[in-house]
Amino acid sequence: MQIRVKVKPNSKAPKIIEEEDGSLTVHLKSPPVDGKANEELIKTLAEKYNVPKSDVTIKSGLSARQKLVEIDM
Repeated sequence: MQIRVKVKPNSKAPKIIEEEDGSLTVHLKSPPVDGKANEELIKTLAEKYNVPKSDVTIKSGLSARQKLVEIDM
């Protein structure tokens, strides 16, 4: 399953918002430095979809706010 994700780093509280078009907006506490926000995104999505972190892959947008994430279900 592939999902379009908009990431908002440095948020006060982590949360996931499901948009009407099927994409997600994910608020993360981590800063976008040294891949910390990407690590938190993978952990957050793995918990949401109840899969191991190894099943969540960022396909594109590693250094961008708009990402394409693949989740092996």
